[in-house]
Amino acid sequence: MNIFNLGGLGGEESPRAAAPEQCSRKGCRAAADWQLLWNNPRIHTPERRKVWLACNEHRAWLEDYLQTRGLWKETVPFGSAAASVGGTA
Repeated sequence: MNIFNLGGLGGEESPRAAAPEQCSRKGCRAAADWQLLWNNPRIHTPERRKVWLACNEHRAWLEDYLQTRGLWKETVPFGSAAASVGGTA
């Protein structure tokens, strides 16, 4: 054990980084297939985009949740560069 590496600053990849990104639906452990881009106009600038990840099964449920509250902006495939505009969660 190296006392200088206790903070995880070594060259080893963390287990979290190696895991696939998961769906944002509570309790779902499926891999993400979609990015749901949204913002809350009461607290975010218009160009800001927050991101929820969704599997195919939960995409419609999460979109409906955001649309009902007037927060949803667009859905793009996971890994698309569109989600990087204006920041993320």
